[in-house]
Amino acid sequence: MLSPEGRVVMVSGANRGIGLAVARCLQARGYRLSLGARDADSVRTALGAADDARVIAVTFDARDRASCAAWVERTVRHFGRIDALVNNAGITLPVGIEDDDEAAYDEMWDINVKGPLRLIRLAMPQLRKSGSGRVVNISSLSGKRVKNANAGYAMSKFALVALTHSVRRLGWDDGVRATAICPSFVATDMSAQSSALPRDDMIQPADLAELVAMALALPNNAAVAELLVNCRLEDMF
Repeated sequence: MLSPEGRVVMVSGANRGIGLAVARCLQARGYRLSLGARDADSVRTALGAADDARVIAVTFDARDRASCAAWVERTVRHFGRIDALVNNAGITLPVGIEDDDEAAYDEMWDINVKGPLRLIRLAMPQLRKSGSGRVVNISSLSGKRVKNANAGYAMSKFALVALTHSVRRLGWDDGVRATAICPSFVATDMSAQSSALPRDDMIQPADLAELVAMALALPNNAAVAELLVNCRLEDMF
């Protein structure tokens, strides 16, 4: 397993839910963290008194190309390197095939797909230089199968899985490994309105964070391309 000592990880959407759980988990393990969120102050509050030498919080908007570039540049300027990128920021908007609401499709594509794409493209030189660069994309089981009418969300998450495999091919010879983590219902704000099952029966963010940490720590010769995580019995394929 790779030691976290000295390794720098960027985590998007780190102010709540899965992203905050990942930040807390990685902080406890000793990683140096660059945490991106639309509300950076809330990240600082949630993590408490974090040492600036080990943790920084940066205002970040996945829809904004300049914001993506500024976050990557700030991370390199502060820490001198990037060893891993966790693309967690994402949204869901209810829109189906017959809905004439392309704005919803566009917004999910911009945040769920193009945001990670931009960050990966910008961080790739540093990830290659690391020799053991890691990209973890938080997708969804909706990126592996379709069980409802929310076509727009599923399409964006299928695309994120495809992006993950493209990154694996691109960076393999330089030690870059990419993993798509695809959970079912997670007990976060995003699933707060769901009545599919009780909150306590959903995947807990802290448990998903453990899987992110595992993906970051696996050596180059034990790469995992996809992790499918469910909280109920289901035929996966």
